[in-house]
Amino acid sequence: MLIKRPNPIKSSEITPERTFVQRRELLKTALALGLIPGAMAHTQTAAGAALPADGQFTELAPWSGDNATDPTPMEYVTSYNNYYEFGTGKGDPARNAHTLVTDPWSVTVEGEAENTGTFTLEDILKPHALEERIYRFRCVEAWSMVVPWVGFPLGDLLERFAPTSQAKYVQFFTLNDRETMPGVRSPVLRWPYREGLTIAEAMHPLTLLTVGLYGQVLPNQNGAPLRLIVPWKYGFKSIKSIVRIRFMDEQPQTSWNMANAREYGFYSNVNPDVSHPRWSQASERPLGAGLFASRQPTLLFNGYAEEVADLYTGLDLARNF
Repeated sequence: MLIKRPNPIKSSEITPERTFVQRRELLKTALALGLIPGAMAHTQTAAGAALPADGQFTELAPWSGDNATDPTPMEYVTSYNNYYEFGTGKGDPARNAHTLVTDPWSVTVEGEAENTGTFTLEDILKPHALEERIYRFRCVEAWSMVVPWVGFPLGDLLERFAPTSQAKYVQFFTLNDRETMPGVRSPVLRWPYREGLTIAEAMHPLTLLTVGLYGQVLPNQNGAPLRLIVPWKYGFKSIKSIVRIRFMDEQPQTSWNMANAREYGFYSNVNPDVSHPRWSQASERPLGAGLFASRQPTLLFNGYAEEVADLYTGLDLARNF
């Protein structure tokens, strides 16, 4: 299915990352000249995906929505993170997530589906071709970024499990390991971290199961080895380091809603008309643009309204925030 590109992101709205563009072109040239031995074997993007042994995706399946938009510098995207399992400070995950063990990795699938069980990361990835998608990304704290993610539509994976007619929602769980995740020793949240989507949201072609960014395998602090990207929702909905997927017939619990339902609703769609109780969501500041950069108007559904608004027909977005 061809996906129409959402509202274009103006170059003036983000910080350019020329290094990424140049590196991608250099990798393509090196591959063509045979300077990267075995690269095609490492990155099986056409016949089935695999994580490259050298950490670099040198060839990716094309996506109709990809364009030349400059991403936010990678140094900001990988050093300013929310990942409470490794600390509540924005810089804590980059400092602490080196303890996360991502190999081996498995995902347990359960609930209202015909094909359930525990699957290795290779099982999850093998049949799928990876794509690079440049998505706008918005955090509830009113900062934004533009990131080239590497992954494939989550719906392609979920269909393999044959969800039943009773599957109205999908719940996801992050790894919960006190030995490798120092943050879970603190009661700041109820562990394990969990998130949820309606089945329609989960199956939407914009919802991405992600294994990389900037042409590289996901760093630990960004949710290695497997995370969601739901680009029209606030960032905490894009759960990291997934180890369990549950198909459900009722709305699942989600971590931030459990912690503070007044501030964090189940849907958590980006909506400039619905303020967080402690601040407005009507504007945002691009990450890396500096404290004195002009704030920009927040777009409904983060700029993806044309693609996803029909998911919420008849739903009061102010009450169902």
